Amino acid sequence: MIRDKIIITGASSGLGEGMAREFAARGRSLGLAARRIDRLDALASELEPSAAAVAVAQLDVTDVDAVPIAFDALAEELGGVDRVIVNAGLGKGAPIGTGHAAANIETVQTNLVGALAQIEAAMAIFRRQNHGHLVLVSSMSAVRGLPKAQAAYSASKAGVSALGQGLQAELAGSPIAVTVLLPGYIETDINRGVKTSMMTDTESGVKAMVAAIESERSRAAVPAWPWTPISWALRILPDSISARLI
Repeated sequence: MIRDKIIITGASSGLGEGMAREFAARGRSLGLAARRIDRLDALASELEPSAAAVAVAQLDVTDVDAVPIAFDALAEELGGVDRVIVNAGLGKGAPIGTGHAAANIETVQTNLVGALAQIEAAMAIFRRQNHGHLVLVSSMSAVRGLPKAQAAYSASKAGVSALGQGLQAELAGSPIAVTVLLPGYIETDINRGVKTSMMTDTESGVKAMVAAIESERSRAAVPAWPWTPISWALRILPDSISARLI
């Protein structure tokens, strides 16, 4: 099924911007939301020649009351919405108990509470129209808790995955599909400075994400290699071995 009208949050940079460019190249109608409206406006101007339509909305997803207002406005401007990609996220963090609680709390508020607000808004639309595709951008770090500065980030993304799994169980067999994406290391601002041989360039990573979204799989590690086998290994290996992988 082709989903023509797509809302993407966190669209002003990184994976959100990359997905917006990829879907625009496929001629889709896009509703783009992010905090930085100047960057959204510039991106919209670039994408308008190829996209069927582009609408933008300034949105901080931690302002939970503003989320449904923004989603409804984008859906109205696009003439409906078939797919919502919950992508907005934050990569702040510090080892727990080292005096930087504010950074960890902000990460959880953005990545989990903000995601829940987006899910609520998207699902309200989808339930009204009885169809839609909800895409949750989680993380490989959701599979197994990560240490030190990534602990809160990992926990927030595990929560996103759990929300997606719960909805999948509830909506099985219905006209509403739910996809949980588990990106590995893809080159973005969040991963800048991470030294690993498993880093994927942004373009390749985005193409893998879009392919998984279009297939509407329930769960997808992206890119599939090496992250699909790693995701399963992290689930079943004992702590003494999995600790070496993270």
